[in-house]
Amino acid sequence: MHTPLLAELGGIILAVGLLGRMAGRYGQSPIPLYLLAGLAFGHGGLLPLSASAEFVATGAEIGVVLLLLTLGLEYTAAELMTSLKTHYPAGAADFALNALPGAAAAFLLGWGPVAAVALAGVTWVSSSGVIAKVLGDLGRIGNRETHVILGVLVLEDLAMAVYLPILTALLAGAGLAAGGLTLAAALAAAGAVLFTALRHGRMISRLVSHDDPEKFLLVVLGLTLLVAGLAQKLQVSAAVGAFLVGIAVSGEVAEGAQVLLSPLRDLFAAVFFVFFGLNTDPAEIPPVLLPAVILAAVTAATKIATGYWATRRAGIAGRGRWRAGGALVARGEFSIVIAGLAVAARIEPRLGALATAYVLLLVIIGPLAARHTEPFAERLARRPARPGREDAMAGFAGAPRP
Repeated sequence: MHTPLLAELGGIILAVGLLGRMAGRYGQSPIPLYLLAGLAFGHGGLLPLSASAEFVATGAEIGVVLLLLTLGLEYTAAELMTSLKTHYPAGAADFALNALPGAAAAFLLGWGPVAAVALAGVTWVSSSGVIAKVLGDLGRIGNRETHVILGVLVLEDLAMAVYLPILTALLAGAGLAAGGLTLAAALAAAGAVLFTALRHGRMISRLVSHDDPEKFLLVVLGLTLLVAGLAQKLQVSAAVGAFLVGIAVSGEVAEGAQVLLSPLRDLFAAVFFVFFGLNTDPAEIPPVLLPAVILAAVTAATKIATGYWATRRAGIAGRGRWRAGGALVARGEFSIVIAGLAVAARIEPRLGALATAYVLLLVIIGPLAARHTEPFAERLARRPARPGREDAMAGFAGAPRP
């Protein structure tokens, strides 16, 4: 006899709650522990669950939608347009330095072009949630380099509005014409939402706003799920639809929505990460652990290079450049979303295991890189210079902290 549904759900939620408290006590992201919990509860784990699988799958979809909604609430349409105009060269460098290693790894592993596109997305996008938490914990929100970090993250989020429909069409085996229509629909939807948000953002905010928190929450959540569902029906990512809803709501209304949605987002986001772990057999991880370690090392270095170059271009001093590079290392929610789409399409059975190991490594390394990249670079700068090394480190030692 299967364990009753409520008992399984209670066990999962209690477990992730205790794991989250444990991670918070040591100042770490709980995402690795959630993934490990999913591995323990899933097929091939220590305590496989069955009765709650369907509910957890639905909860995981809601978790993705809420993660992207709250991310969209962080920005206004005007801020997005400004970021596009100011930081697009940094976004192009970010793509070249971090997506291409993932694509190259997939080809080297013999996985084919569709898996290469998926793995490129996994290695490309930093974790906005982990990075925001780390910057807050380290007291760097007001630093000069932080606006550059946020600019890179915003460009990645916007790029997902193009990338996810392309990936969805490829995973579905759609032809060139169908894929082009899907992308055109996604771009048209994104453009329409951005235009509406720029011209009528205040009106939209007034329409969803309400003094009663219960009614306000129901309207925002219902609108988001409706738009996400319609986007999915049109073969556009539900996550992108939720992100665009967040952008369309601005001002005090957006701040109020964030406060109300945060507990729901945290709950369902935890379910999402657990669900991804549930769908990965722990026995599949050891064979891909070495490629995951190599890929993590390479793309940690390329993210540091991305942050350094972007902040140098913005005129930030040496220490701020290293801090920005270290802060961008963490991967998380988007990487798991992309890998989850690929796993569901069954294009490559090892991709899910590789992505899980990769994200686990960089979610752990990311906060450490944010904290220690600058001091490590400073120690290197103080070592006796070798021929050819002076130019590389010139201006770092003694550079004023911004």
